[in-house]
Amino acid sequence: MANVKFHSGEQIPLEMHKVRIVQKLNLPSVERRLKAITEAGNNTFLLKNRDVFIDMLTDSGVNAMSDRQQAAMFIADDSYAGSETFIRLENKLKEIFDTEYFLPTHQGRACENIISQILVQPGLIVPMNYHFTTTKSHITLNGGIVEELICDAGLEVTSSYPFKGNMDVIKLKAFVEKHGADKIAFVRMEAGANLIGGQPFSLNNLSEVRKVCDKHGLILVLDASLLADNLYFIKTREQECKNMSIREITLKIASLCDVIYFSARKLGCARGGGICTNNKDIFVKMRELIPLYEGFLTYGGMSVREMEAITVGLDETMDEDFISQGPQFIAFMVDELMKKGVPVVTPAGGLGCHINAMDFVSHIPQEQYPAGALAAALYIASGVRGMERGTLSEQRNPDGTETFSNMELLRLAIPRRVFTLSQIKYVIDRIVWLHKNRNLIEGLTFVEEPNILRFFFGRLKPVSNWQEKLAEKFRKDFGDSL
Repeated sequence: MANVKFHSGEQIPLEMHKVRIVQKLNLPSVERRLKAITEAGNNTFLLKNRDVFIDMLTDSGVNAMSDRQQAAMFIADDSYAGSETFIRLENKLKEIFDTEYFLPTHQGRACENIISQILVQPGLIVPMNYHFTTTKSHITLNGGIVEELICDAGLEVTSSYPFKGNMDVIKLKAFVEKHGADKIAFVRMEAGANLIGGQPFSLNNLSEVRKVCDKHGLILVLDASLLADNLYFIKTREQECKNMSIREITLKIASLCDVIYFSARKLGCARGGGICTNNKDIFVKMRELIPLYEGFLTYGGMSVREMEAITVGLDETMDEDFISQGPQFIAFMVDELMKKGVPVVTPAGGLGCHINAMDFVSHIPQEQYPAGALAAALYIASGVRGMERGTLSEQRNPDGTETFSNMELLRLAIPRRVFTLSQIKYVIDRIVWLHKNRNLIEGLTFVEEPNILRFFFGRLKPVSNWQEKLAEKFRKDFGDSL
């Protein structure tokens, strides 16, 4: 991906690939969108894809594969045990991370399950830069406690700080001193803190966290699912790393961590995942759970065709043109929305553009899920499916009270090599229109609320008939232009 300045002076991201296979899209009418979001219980996860125009729900498992990935799938060795496909993937991970042991899984949350079952015991604490939904659920299901030690800038929605995903090392030192190393299961760093806007950590910060772990004999675990974006930001924002290659930065990151796990639905652009380590004791303990939960040790619940694609995808992740596409598209979207007065998370992070629902619909109380309401409103106004990342994505306290999120964000993910710039501009246009009519948006309330990961399949209803009013305003302003 190149950021090219045109003769007009405009600077826009330029795709460094060409499209060879296309998939037809459908833009439903506003009447159909209103009906569809009602049928889905105002949960964008429950929308049928046939009713979605531009799908920005996630970048997980929906990134476009390259021609090399597609070609690699034809040489897959479909053996239950001892597959050559597995050996190629294992060798690629050894090359990229310099790790001796690899355990395959069907995706990232399967890694979290294995890691938590082995390392977490009731009452143990897992300090981390910031939690992710499934990570927290697996830790708590095994009796553990999550402690977030994000740097202060990480919780500032609007900031110029380049590494808002950094862990506060001073807080980590104090935390270990207070609780003792024997009370800590492991320390976790997420490469690109998802829930605060895909914000990266610096290589220097990871090094400082490593020093604390070494001093107290603690295990350092890295969630590398969003590593590609984090590599781009380290390369472009961290002065000491500007002359390092992407491979060199990756090897340095890996050398600082005891366990690395990833979802290949993000890292590698195919469906799968895995755990890498040089710690034989941890490997042996985790190995026993792979056949129990995932599959045999040389496929781990993955299709061998996907494993071949992951091997190539990991190699492509080491290319600067590839890892720059997402962040540059996201930065373009963030900049354009800021020009129009739309509140967004800054600086632009990875994964997607994050709209600050707390400001966008400041009149909606948190107990009525402002980010969830905004996600439903945007779908009605555009056919664009985004994801709520706020209080709705939390889970209730044991006494039934809400855990109010630090941020209320509408995440608009930008999968790699999927959207064109004109589609991004369409999304920007509809967001701007919605911002001008934000007074029409009201809250949501649960009608069906699961106990765990409620944002995946819970159902809600609007607190009034505001959605019909919003659709009517859209028809008035846009007529028959959908």
